Amino acid sequence: MNARRKFLKGLAIAPVVARAWWAEAASEKNLLFVGTQTVKGSSKGIYAYSWDAANGELKQLGLAAATDNPTFLALSPNRKYLYAANEMQNGNVSAFAVDAAGAKLTPINVVSAGGSGTCHVITDHTGQAVFCANYSSGSASSFHVEAGGKLSDAVSHFQYSGHGPDASRQEAPHAHRVTVSPENRFLLVNDLGLDCIHVYKLDAATAKLVPNDPPQWNAAPGAGPRALRFHPNGKWAYCVLEMASEVEVLAWDDHKGTLTSLQKNSLVPEGYKGDHTGAEIVFDRDGHFAYAADRFDNVIVSFKIDTETGKLTLLGHTAYGGKTPRHIALDPSGHWLLIANQDSDTISVRSRDAKTGLIAETGKDFDLSKPQCLVFL
Repeated sequence: MNARRKFLKGLAIAPVVARAWWAEAASEKNLLFVGTQTVKGSSKGIYAYSWDAANGELKQLGLAAATDNPTFLALSPNRKYLYAANEMQNGNVSAFAVDAAGAKLTPINVVSAGGSGTCHVITDHTGQAVFCANYSSGSASSFHVEAGGKLSDAVSHFQYSGHGPDASRQEAPHAHRVTVSPENRFLLVNDLGLDCIHVYKLDAATAKLVPNDPPQWNAAPGAGPRALRFHPNGKWAYCVLEMASEVEVLAWDDHKGTLTSLQKNSLVPEGYKGDHTGAEIVFDRDGHFAYAADRFDNVIVSFKIDTETGKLTLLGHTAYGGKTPRHIALDPSGHWLLIANQDSDTISVRSRDAKTGLIAETGKDFDLSKPQCLVFL
């Protein structure tokens, strides 16, 4: 009975807490870092923006750091350091110290990623280790974070081999995403080319990786696992299948390091016949709604999450006007969705209805050449 009373009391005060949190977040101006593609267009590296959550406004503060093709960014847990994946033929990972007051990034060091086409980077939950995925060469590496945010040379490196059934897209392995499990004991590597997610046991203190048993989860042939994100409760993982344009809901066993499929959901609007590829997925702060980006049909797909099972119910498709949504992010207030549009050279800002979970079709757009990744400080 006491437990039930505590639960009901929590429900009663939750709306008050939520309103207070929203009011605080809306009153603050936040810093946003944006990674870009520099091999095409006019961008020079990572850009800084001031974000005003009260009215959904972005103001560019300038070039935070000049660096080659920083197509993905990761902030350390203490927010003192930022790491960039330099997606080049000879891929690198760059480390920067964050100067929040000056909206600048000070270079610390640059290390070899151990492969080519470095497309993703992430830190572990303690900030002691950094990981990267190399798309073109089909490999993944880990690095230890030394004093002052400096990266070591690669501690662990895994080169994959083989191919998938699609000769045009899966002629070789293509590591696309590195994801640290909620309890910080495993690293998962999405491999679009081999239709699998490699799983490793992680020693965060040393950044050393050892293949798990079993060593991988297998997607359907030709599905192309691209992105992965864990639900805030840590029980489910949501995998964006790029080539299938689907989101697959997976149950996570944090003791065994295994994934089990629960549900698949299409991202393609009914009746659409053109090109489409899944890109990214994010959740609202409470884990009640999910938002996925699908490229070439250029939509944001909204889902409601069943908080008992993790399964998704489609709410709708938002054709928001941008072209090729490469990355999406909810702002700290949870009231706005930001979309990095690679081929329309814009960052779109669209409001989110916290009650219905729906995203507005119209809003504000801010010019930037080839935006790729959005990270709030």
